[in-house]
Amino acid sequence: MGRNRPSNTQNRQFWQTGKMNNATYAQYFNRLTELSISMFDWQNLPDSVDPRYLELALFGDGHAIFFKDEVLGFLALRCMIGGTWDVYQIPNFRRAYATNGYQVELNPENSVIIYNNMIRTNSTLDVAVFANRLWELDRSIDVNAKAQKTPVLILCDEKQRLTMKNLYMKYEGNEPFIFGDNSLANYGDSLFRVLKTDAPYVADKLYTLKTQIWNEALTYLGISNVNVTKKERLITDEVQRNQGGTIASRYSRLESRRQACEKINKLFGLDIWVDYREDYRVSDEEYILPTDSEEDKMKEMVEGVEE
Repeated sequence: MGRNRPSNTQNRQFWQTGKMNNATYAQYFNRLTELSISMFDWQNLPDSVDPRYLELALFGDGHAIFFKDEVLGFLALRCMIGGTWDVYQIPNFRRAYATNGYQVELNPENSVIIYNNMIRTNSTLDVAVFANRLWELDRSIDVNAKAQKTPVLILCDEKQRLTMKNLYMKYEGNEPFIFGDNSLANYGDSLFRVLKTDAPYVADKLYTLKTQIWNEALTYLGISNVNVTKKERLITDEVQRNQGGTIASRYSRLESRRQACEKINKLFGLDIWVDYREDYRVSDEEYILPTDSEEDKMKEMVEGVEE
């Protein structure tokens, strides 16, 4: 029974692999989270409102509450909702809270709920799904690339396992020369054999798939990307058509925030607004393509020079 137990080295390799898996997932989740909460440009917010905290609340909870505190001024905090509902399924009971213990009960007369999207859900689930798919592909690429370096299986007698492991460690460590004593020549095929796994190289295909999923995640977040593999230069119309899904993905989250802005402005007499940040200019491999308005300006300049 003791022979079947994993060695300390095997345990260490298992936990190191698990640690790398978790780190890769966390890396993608954090990157997508950061992109998600930085896409909106809040304008004319009171100084007492932190747009970063507001976006984090919307990202994690799917809603936040805007109200005015008699001492602190205007605030946008996380909130618990419940109780009775109006005819449009907006909760009448709201309790704003903060991690320092601050709490206050609110109602529709003195507060406005800001929703993350039109179905009033958070973005955590979607980002987690994309992060999970991305880390799986990322680690598969690592495994496939490493299999090109060590595409072998070593079959040996139990007594020679430690010797073979030490030799393999030197091989894996990229030592230019590996020395062994004369006894290795006397082991024979009956004691150890080397089997080639001949792992196919598919890392490039996996990377292409990972890039497509990454671009799909960007499209969900409303971040512009050119999700094509066409090598020749794209014309402006092609690029703009490829951005259709990206622009459509912006509508739900942007409209929910703008509806909240209108209610806040009406209730408190403010002038708050929100837009998507300008995150790209249409470009190709050779040069930046101008937008339609820029094309018109360029035509006017050319016509003016010709005249």
